[in-house]
Amino acid sequence: MTDRIAIVSVPVTDQARAKAFYTETLGFDVVRDNPMGPDQQWIELLPNGGGVSITLVTWFEALAAGGQQGLVLGTGDIDARRAELVARGLEISEVQAQPWGRFATFRDPDGNGWVLTQTPTPTRAQP
Repeated sequence: MTDRIAIVSVPVTDQARAKAFYTETLGFDVVRDNPMGPDQQWIELLPNGGGVSITLVTWFEALAAGGQQGLVLGTGDIDARRAELVARGLEISEVQAQPWGRFATFRDPDGNGWVLTQTPTPTRAQP
């Protein structure tokens, strides 16, 4: 049996507004959008290209909207992806370089912090 992280909860104040941001600005795909009790929806989204999905939550008292920080979104071409996001109206930092790769940061409408990264392709050591 293999365990994995399947879904990450992202705390928001307005699920409809957050869904629009994640689908229209970031290009995430809707996996599920189902009623879940009175005045709540289970909104599960998947980054374009797959990976771990996120769910937009309003019901965790200890998880305040904007409290999720350091979520990492990987891309194969950070310059092209950043340009695309800027064209869609996203406020995103300039790309910075570190020994581990290149990155830019942004926030969703509630202040949840994201890091867009492009890591170098690993090289194999020669025997």
